[in-house]
Amino acid sequence: MTKLPLQFIVFPVAISEKEIELIDRMLNGDRLALARLITLVESRYNSVPEILKRINHKLGKAYIIGITGPPGAGKSTLVNELILSYKKDNKKVGVLAVDPSSPFTGGALLGDRIRMQDHALDENVFIRSLASRGSHGGLSKATKEIIKLYDAFGIEKIIIETVGVGQTELDIIKLADTVIVILVPETGDVVQTMKAGLMEIADIFIVNKADREGADRLSREIINMVSMKPREDDWETPVILTTASERLGIEDVLNEIERHKRFQIEKNILDDRRGKRKEEEFSQILLEVIEQRIQEKLKDKEVSNVLNQIKKGELDPYEGAELVISRIL
Repeated sequence: MTKLPLQFIVFPVAISEKEIELIDRMLNGDRLALARLITLVESRYNSVPEILKRINHKLGKAYIIGITGPPGAGKSTLVNELILSYKKDNKKVGVLAVDPSSPFTGGALLGDRIRMQDHALDENVFIRSLASRGSHGGLSKATKEIIKLYDAFGIEKIIIETVGVGQTELDIIKLADTVIVILVPETGDVVQTMKAGLMEIADIFIVNKADREGADRLSREIINMVSMKPREDDWETPVILTTASERLGIEDVLNEIERHKRFQIEKNILDDRRGKRKEEEFSQILLEVIEQRIQEKLKDKEVSNVLNQIKKGELDPYEGAELVISRIL
């Protein structure tokens, strides 16, 4: 069988005139168009790859802040305060709040994020709550595409708030320029928490609800653990005490975010970090394309014959896989 040329191993182009119009309107600042494009991305329309291709030239200006921590740590309260601060500086802010999926509807469980909706009508603020839909890493599969839409729309600060913390909640490092981990005095055994991988991903630690007993002790424990394991990039991870509900310590958080941004730019870390993200995204897309082509080829009679030979034990599965791949590439 003749090998398929590389240009055929792509996602099918499927974009309507209406979707092209939505892209143009979004790039010209239309919030409704942005909302509709996000819905297309969430719904995994076939046009998503083409939509992203058409906005690629507008990407790379937004700064992405990831916020994670256990339930009840005050993540949403902190995000709300960051929004207020960035609004005062006339910055465009986009929030992606990734929630556990409802077991009944698949929708997002908003919880105490309702207070964020106070900003929903502000032209410089765009807020979207996403269902994680069981995605490993605590992040919706659509998250990275929606970040691109925010970026192309001209949003300067993108805040991602994730489901929680644990070994399956660490994918935020693959998306954020600065990762903030929020803990509270009630978090429990901080040593066990650190073993979950938080020390490696945190650029900034926050001990929230610092007015509660145990906040100072937790802060010291984190500082000690951070000092025992210096980072490869030489960034000294700060630990900030906050009471977000009373806006205490918020200015310190903002200053540390900017300090971390400057540090990364001065050390050429930011471009490297973003480059690695693009490399990983390319690898994922490549695997998706190949998987898609394999699924299509499994319907072919010739490939079905290979599968039947494997079932009968007449052909080794590895040899069969090589045969199928040779018909795709």
